[in-house]
Amino acid sequence: MILDKINYPMDLKTLSIEELNILAEEIRNLIIKKVNTTGGHMAPNLGIVEATIALHYVFNTPLDKVIFDVSHQCYPHKILTGRKEGFLNPDKYLEYTGYTAPEESEYDLFKVGHTSTSVSLATGAAKARDLRGGNENVIAVIGDGSLSGGEALEGLDNAACLNSNIIIVVNDNDMSIAENHGGLYKNLKELRETEGKSECNFFKSLGFDYIYVPNGNNIQDMISAFEKVKNINHPIIVHIKTLKGKGLPVAEMNKEAFHWILPGELDEKPNYQINTDYEDYSTITKDYILEKTKQDKNIITINAATPGVFGFNKEFREKLGKQYTDVGIAEEHAVAYSSALAKSGAKPIFCVMSSFIQRTYDQMSQDLCLNNSPLTMLVYWGGISSADATHLCTFDIPLISNIPNMIYLAPTNKEEYLAMLNWSVNQTKYPVAIRLPNNFVSTGVKDNTDYSVLNKYKVEEQGSDIAILGLGSFFELAKEVKEEIKNKMNINATIINPRYITGIDYELLNSLKENHKLVITLEDGVIAGGFGEKISRFYGNSDMKVLVYGAEKEFTDRTPLDELYNRYHLTKEHIVEDINKLCLFCNC
Repeated sequence: MILDKINYPMDLKTLSIEELNILAEEIRNLIIKKVNTTGGHMAPNLGIVEATIALHYVFNTPLDKVIFDVSHQCYPHKILTGRKEGFLNPDKYLEYTGYTAPEESEYDLFKVGHTSTSVSLATGAAKARDLRGGNENVIAVIGDGSLSGGEALEGLDNAACLNSNIIIVVNDNDMSIAENHGGLYKNLKELRETEGKSECNFFKSLGFDYIYVPNGNNIQDMISAFEKVKNINHPIIVHIKTLKGKGLPVAEMNKEAFHWILPGELDEKPNYQINTDYEDYSTITKDYILEKTKQDKNIITINAATPGVFGFNKEFREKLGKQYTDVGIAEEHAVAYSSALAKSGAKPIFCVMSSFIQRTYDQMSQDLCLNNSPLTMLVYWGGISSADATHLCTFDIPLISNIPNMIYLAPTNKEEYLAMLNWSVNQTKYPVAIRLPNNFVSTGVKDNTDYSVLNKYKVEEQGSDIAILGLGSFFELAKEVKEEIKNKMNINATIINPRYITGIDYELLNSLKENHKLVITLEDGVIAGGFGEKISRFYGNSDMKVLVYGAEKEFTDRTPLDELYNRYHLTKEHIVEDINKLCLFCNC
């Protein structure tokens, strides 16, 4: 293998073009085998192999800085920068994160997992170089899909007037995660069709120098392009056309489906057939939206370039027609757009992954909640998980629930979820967010709750001495804790389903003072600023003891879920142990 001779980028510089092409196929095969074993980003990495080899062949990394956007395309870079064992050796497959990470290598300047950031980061790195009198090249690598994000456009606007070396590689494969949306992509298409010669050029209009490479999967062409721009003294765009999923036919044909795959996808479903034979909260939501869309022309569903998170496949999107908008990677715009839709008589349903909520904070506060627009926002995947540090979903509760006017709901089963969803879509008084449970679908009796009567918790099982508030996904844990308390302490605890994350049920919480000594709160998210702190604060001037359980305020990184639950005492055994330490129910 050529790769046997390659440990760091300097080793590339002695290879012939023929050897570099062989190396590209070896890297591609490594990625396919590893990602099919562990899961991860498949198609984006396959499409940028040749460009990555050329980058490290021409530039003098790590002195020259290469900054990847969103890191969906950093696997070839990792293989070439001292981390190939993480792709060659199955025992080391999980040694490295799926994103750029400075703690792994000096070749990674930033830990990056969210989108549209590379140009801003590169502009800052280039400006710092200028201030200290350096002369290294600074290169941002950004996919065409990431250009739809507001920060990418802000970064381009400022990078264009830097008046010094900054090289922005636009990897254009005519795809975001799904298809691209927005007027910018009409110009990219025109530039591709004219091989960069069109007079209408978005990048030139900002002041950039510009070159186009029609075959970004040709190593010789990419080397020639990068040699032209190396050590350039002004901002330039290198616009390259690549094939997403190159080298894996099923990924070339199904670019969206193979953007990110689960382990064993190639073994189990070589033709990529999506299993729709089971029910989860995504399928429940899809069925609800399809039915409501037929009944009400004012219903419109919005997402920001991640339809796969919600199970919104192409067939589903086509059925919704004009009652569906994909705004591209632009969650900020999605919230403001949805607010205006709601204010103007439409009934918007904005679906968003918890990890991307932080991008919307200003718009949630100002454009949405200050204006009290009746948006329905569905938050997916919220909860403690073993995800990468870049994609944690533990912070949505404090981010959303502390904004005035917002109603944040946490259903515990299918019937509650549908009742909350139906109320939210049809009411006109509040912005409402609903945190979809991230566990298996459980059913209950039909929910006839009037959710317009705000902040009323539900006592599911009446007891005494100890009250357990199990929020959303952790309601099942509350029932387990109750059984453990009964078995170990002979106490029949009260179980409460709070339902409302954003408010306090003063009447109910006050009533617990009569025959309870301890209140326990369980939430599937970070404690700081969360639900449990509200309950603890309520009881602060009373004799009631409160134990608050959830995640600590920290960035975990691929930490096993069981390890986190033990660390945070989120097990029935730990909780009973903590209760005993309080000595409230013994003769200590």
